[in-house]
Amino acid sequence: MAAGFASIGVGQRDVVAVLMPNCAEFVLAWFALSKLGAVVAPLNTAYRGPLLAHALDLTEAKFLITTVELADGVQAVHDQLPHLDTVILREKASETPDLSDLSVRSLSDLEASGLDFTAVSNADGDLAMLLFTSGTTGRSKACELSHRYLVRHAQTMVETLGLRSDDVLYSPFPLFHIDATVLTVLPALLLGATAAIGERFSVSGFWDEVKSFGATVFDFMGATLTLLYKQPPTPGDGSNPVRLAWGVPLPDFAPEFEERFDLRLLEGYGSTDAGIAMFEPLDQPRRRNSCGKPLEIYDVRLFGPDDREVPVGQVGEIVLRPREPYLLSNGYFRQPEATVASRRNLWFHTGDLARSDDDGYFYFVGRVTDSIRRRGENISALEVEELVETHPDVQEAAAFGVPSELSEEDVMLTVVARHGAHVMPAELADFCATIMPGYMVPRYIDVVASLPHTPTEKVEKHILVQRGVTPTTWDRALANRS
Repeated sequence: MAAGFASIGVGQRDVVAVLMPNCAEFVLAWFALSKLGAVVAPLNTAYRGPLLAHALDLTEAKFLITTVELADGVQAVHDQLPHLDTVILREKASETPDLSDLSVRSLSDLEASGLDFTAVSNADGDLAMLLFTSGTTGRSKACELSHRYLVRHAQTMVETLGLRSDDVLYSPFPLFHIDATVLTVLPALLLGATAAIGERFSVSGFWDEVKSFGATVFDFMGATLTLLYKQPPTPGDGSNPVRLAWGVPLPDFAPEFEERFDLRLLEGYGSTDAGIAMFEPLDQPRRRNSCGKPLEIYDVRLFGPDDREVPVGQVGEIVLRPREPYLLSNGYFRQPEATVASRRNLWFHTGDLARSDDDGYFYFVGRVTDSIRRRGENISALEVEELVETHPDVQEAAAFGVPSELSEEDVMLTVVARHGAHVMPAELADFCATIMPGYMVPRYIDVVASLPHTPTEKVEKHILVQRGVTPTTWDRALANRS
């Protein structure tokens, strides 16, 4: 396959965008392009219109690998892509939609080219991948990931989690996300183990897929553990091959989950920019609500708004420095101002809030931009959500601030009811009043069929913020007046 790419002019430092669902061709193309020293830019398959045009234009990719189905979206914006020259389809080129003046090839044609090529010797700091941030709060940025970043973070997963060559590492998340690529496929490659990548996360099909793969390790994120736990228990819940699951966030019912499914849960902390920076120690008792301790490869601190370290126990922004070269992303591709801003005062600023204890454990609080300011109080949206999700009829919750007529913000809550249950906003507000301070109790509550999610199951909160208060929203202030 590498020879085929070389035959159409793909070379060192060329950016090749990949817009494909999870499939073997995705991984094979990634490895083949790495042999040429090319840069792989996986794109979110949910991108359409302006989002797709923005991502492709930002990468300045001349080549795009995609499928016939997804090529329709490319066709709709191709006139906004001055750099794109060649589209490579997973299927035969004869099945392609009209892509006008773009050259269209197929992977099978390239594989049959038979051209000789010389593999490039990539240096540690050479750019290997452009991996986009999740974009839950705005437009995604493309993180520049070096070859050493990819390999070293895969090694860190092996060392920290005690992964073995006989493991089957399973991820149901997209290959355009760090969990599936850097933290699942590459550790398996280093170990000679098996990487099992599902097509997508499915609540109903999750355990069947785990058993069919013989998965011994899987990753979780967002609402996945909650969705799995709230399924009706069955006698065979503990009859699965999994020994370890890692990810974020770890819910309060983690011990019950572990007992029910007979496995160990492990929480960590990381990002696309920095890879995995913290993990719970495997050989020590769990600290409730802790995302663990910093790994030796990073110096991690908590800073206040003045970029000075806050005392133990106080909330601050997580900042970090690597102790080895090329552990951080090299920056944001073609966005130098954003790169400089994120590395203010020679520390990488994550935008995440946490506190620490005397033993060096960190406790994630929320995003700097995911807090609600109400009546002079700073409210963690994550804390509101965690408390609301203890209600037995609530499947999932998202809290955010909406403008208040009294200045600052009021708390708004959007919830999804558990299957077969009904959530009454007034009753939920009364429940909240019994478990949280008065200033945290939501004024507005919307009960909806589903929340908008990214393909990695993170709530797209910016969509909810833009929607704001709707005609169907229950208002506690109005209810109290009646």
